[in-house]
Amino acid sequence: MAKLEIFQFPTRADNYGVLIHDPETGATASIDAPEAGPIQAALAQKGWTLTDILVTHHHGDHTAGIGPLKSKTGCTVYGPAREAGLIPGLDVEVKEGDTVSVGHADATVIDTAGHTRGHVSYYFPNEGVVFVGDTLFSVGCGKLLEGDAPTMWASLSKLAGLPPETKVFCGHEYTGANCRFALTIEPENTDLQARAAEVAKNDANGRPSLPTTIGLELATNPFLRASSAEIQARLGLEGAPLDEVFGEVRRRKDRF
Repeated sequence: MAKLEIFQFPTRADNYGVLIHDPETGATASIDAPEAGPIQAALAQKGWTLTDILVTHHHGDHTAGIGPLKSKTGCTVYGPAREAGLIPGLDVEVKEGDTVSVGHADATVIDTAGHTRGHVSYYFPNEGVVFVGDTLFSVGCGKLLEGDAPTMWASLSKLAGLPPETKVFCGHEYTGANCRFALTIEPENTDLQARAAEVAKNDANGRPSLPTTIGLELATNPFLRASSAEIQARLGLEGAPLDEVFGEVRRRKDRF
């Protein structure tokens, strides 16, 4: 079976669009639809025809392109059932444990609420990739706009439990700023220090630091490292519940 082809490209101010393509069937999905123009340009560049849109959550910077793209291509739009009334053109409502297929490639839907109340992620286990929208960022996580710390911690824990080699595609590229914050939480983390230096080089050369991997995030992302004794000590939360430690890290990032 042919592997999915994945094409990542910048769109809007700091979003990243992603197309996934099954070369055996010609099926092509866009992960979210930040805006139609760059997605259409990417499709033309690759010579692919859009068949599906996999929506992670309802925010406009992830859904603004759905209408024009669906009108042009007749693609099928999948998205979280709990946000059905907020997503334009939604055809198929999905929830935790559902399977979504792009050609011969099957994704498992993971409920990753917290940034929004119905946010979902799409995990392709046979391909070793997960598309996480605004739940998990490279060295960061989404703001708790419609959820609380326990909800988001539960969602992040699901993603953290995926195989460490899993490639992670995020909805935004904030890695440089996230590294600067992370070093205030865990300055002695040598893996984080090395990553921050690498990301600074990428930023200077206009290169993205995406995709990341689950393993790299577990080593460097303070939002996944609530069990770290060093982080707990720095926050004055030794032995506290992990969702409470996570919540304090998130509060500090909100003020950073």
